[in-house]
Amino acid sequence: MPQIVPKDKLLEMKGWTSPWSDFFEIEQARIDQFADATGDHQFIHVDPERAAQTAFGGTIAHGYLTLSLLPRLLEDITPVPEDMTMAINYGLDKVRFVEAVRSGSRVRAGYEILEVVEKSPNRILVSAKVTVAIAGRDRPALVAETLSLFVTS
Repeated sequence: MPQIVPKDKLLEMKGWTSPWSDFFEIEQARIDQFADATGDHQFIHVDPERAAQTAFGGTIAHGYLTLSLLPRLLEDITPVPEDMTMAINYGLDKVRFVEAVRSGSRVRAGYEILEVVEKSPNRILVSAKVTVAIAGRDRPALVAETLSLFVTS
């Protein structure tokens, strides 16, 4: 459940940092499903024997799979305006895939609001730095600057 806040409060949340989300395991079955959905069947994602011979030591999640999990990871930690009718992924300003996510790894996300702009009385654009961390690893899986447009009634 998202963190619901009054619109006026959201407009003043620049610099706010969330707690970390719960961990989410990226299983091989999910990686295989993503490969099927996107047509990206590169062996480092879907062939455990061949991938074990690489520097990764096993299969890894697609970077775009990790990126696609942001709505799931951020759902409970992202503040949204109380009268929101919908949220729209408006874009990304920067995405960096820093560390490979091995099959079976657990990831979680943190969220820092960089900017909040009221585009019109019923539209709020939030720019945030999102970091996806991997359990037991020092480097994050990814760091992205996301843009979310909240439409209110």
